[in-house]
Amino acid sequence: MTHAPPQAGSVQTIVLDGLALAQKLRGEMADEIAKRVAEGSRPPCLAVVRVGDDPASASYIKGKRRAAARIGMQAVEHHLAEMTPEPELLELIETLNRDPGVDGILVQLPLPPQIRPNAVAAAIDPTKDVDGVGPLNAGRLLMGEDGLFACTPLGILEVLDHHRVPIEGAHAVVIGRSMIVGKPISLLLQRRNATVTMCHSRTRGLADFCRSADILVAATGRPRMVKRGWVKPGAAVIDVGVSEVDGKLVGDVDFEALLGVAGLLTPHRRGIGPMTITMLLHNTLLAHRARMGA
Repeated sequence: MTHAPPQAGSVQTIVLDGLALAQKLRGEMADEIAKRVAEGSRPPCLAVVRVGDDPASASYIKGKRRAAARIGMQAVEHHLAEMTPEPELLELIETLNRDPGVDGILVQLPLPPQIRPNAVAAAIDPTKDVDGVGPLNAGRLLMGEDGLFACTPLGILEVLDHHRVPIEGAHAVVIGRSMIVGKPISLLLQRRNATVTMCHSRTRGLADFCRSADILVAATGRPRMVKRGWVKPGAAVIDVGVSEVDGKLVGDVDFEALLGVAGLLTPHRRGIGPMTITMLLHNTLLAHRARMGA
């Protein structure tokens, strides 16, 4: 956690160190896994499925497997060819569903055009859906029930709680309506008794909505869309978007311009990204607990 230097008439901005928070949470998970193994349990196991040879997907999976290994969790990769037909992938998922030694299943996106992502998400056993993408877990979230939910929204809640940002009674504005960030974080915030306004890139008067937010979550993939004048002084601003501009990665938020305005601000590097992987590991551990009866 770092603090931006205060400017005249400004607030002091806390800049999230997402990697440090992620390491803290992973350390706690590592302790629990070590204790379980010492008591005779097998370690949790995450099965990761990759279809094709997309370099970014390979890199993401490498990072997830490395993070899992560091906390004592098994992560097994299943790599299928680019032209794998959908039925073959669904057959592999069903095999993993039936495997009692597998706690979590993650199918890495993007998928080749011959494979329907929604069909894949629906095929994963809801008790092993650690990415929180399946229709049953989405329905459980909507109904206010327990389940395995999308990792990035869970990471956002951990950040807000870690920095003691009041959620109950707060006005939260979410820019973006995807199934992996916008919609689930809006429901999770409502569960915590926030008043939530869902917006998107075509919302009329978007800046006015943002200025009313105590908590602002930007997840549109539009670079530096949220400007200094859009943010209420002292608001918690969570930047989820990542875009490439002139060879550099930038977020949805004009980061430098918000220093001295936002009370809490997440950078596009070492921000929410490490928390997303951490919550994937957390979901796998939750699924392992349920499978092992503890």
